[in-house]
Amino acid sequence: MKDTYVVVSAEEEDFDEIVEVWEASVRATHHFLKEEDIGFFRPLIRSTYLKMLDVRVIKGQDDSILAFTGISGSSIEMLFIHPDTRGTGLGKKLLNYAIAEAGAFRVDVNEANFQARGFYEYMGFKVTGRSELDSTGKPYPILHMELNSMKHTYTTHS
Repeated sequence: MKDTYVVVSAEEEDFDEIVEVWEASVRATHHFLKEEDIGFFRPLIRSTYLKMLDVRVIKGQDDSILAFTGISGSSIEMLFIHPDTRGTGLGKKLLNYAIAEAGAFRVDVNEANFQARGFYEYMGFKVTGRSELDSTGKPYPILHMELNSMKHTYTTHS
């Protein structure tokens, strides 16, 4: 990936488009979710979760949002890539930003989301625990992961 993309702060006027990216990404990667779960989470993300997080986005040349992350303290709470731009290094760029600039070193991943788990493991995270239910009490087991910083060094460029 030619490094023409920059990580910038999201504004509240970006939230509707961020939710669109979230939904497109979830539909491409979270095949274990039911339609009613997507409907349950969509308004929560828009009206609650995004307002609670430090949200950063990567925009394309046309100013459309291609990817985003939401960070709270030392935790990456969200990291979603539009399916049209998966595999282009945007996830790595956002993750490196979260680690190097925001000090995040924890992430929770749906156990059934094998692609996400593989990505985080490749980037140096290891599973440190497991919860049977997600944070809303739904029966989607969650893996708690932390950065194994002894093995990896991160920079803010891809």
